[in-house]
Amino acid sequence: MKKTLSIIALSIIGFGLVSCKKENKETQSAETSTIDSAAVAAPVTTDSAAAPVAGETVAPVSNEPSTSVALSENSFDFGKIKKGDKVEHVYEITNTGKNPLIISEVKPGCGCTAPDFTKEPIMPGKKGKVTLHFDSSSFDGNVQKYADVFANVEKAPIRLTFTANIQP
Repeated sequence: MKKTLSIIALSIIGFGLVSCKKENKETQSAETSTIDSAAVAAPVTTDSAAAPVAGETVAPVSNEPSTSVALSENSFDFGKIKKGDKVEHVYEITNTGKNPLIISEVKPGCGCTAPDFTKEPIMPGKKGKVTLHFDSSSFDGNVQKYADVFANVEKAPIRLTFTANIQP
């Protein structure tokens, strides 16, 4: 009889321990969910100029330390080109800061412009490139286009522009 009572008592105690462990796991799981969702919260910007326009998506924010840059130019004029011409221009960007420059994205203002850019970190004092390819097939007359360069700089994005006078 003592053995039977001991087994029953151990079973009840064991069940209680399992229940406590299960409860702790559920509590930990709930706490983890709260922490995870807080960690995923979107970054807040205080620059009202960076607020997205309806229909635009926001580019990823870099967690890299900020640096500074100098551009060889931020605007280019293709002059007169024939409708249907596909032209490109290379903008040179120099890292003038103390941290590596990381270009995370180049986002053109329309589908007629395609970007290429230096993907690897640009070390201090070194140069990188942003190339904008423009397809003039859908345009006539004077056009002005842009692309925004998102990088680990204080005043991101950096806007690059170009103009063209498209002839028939």
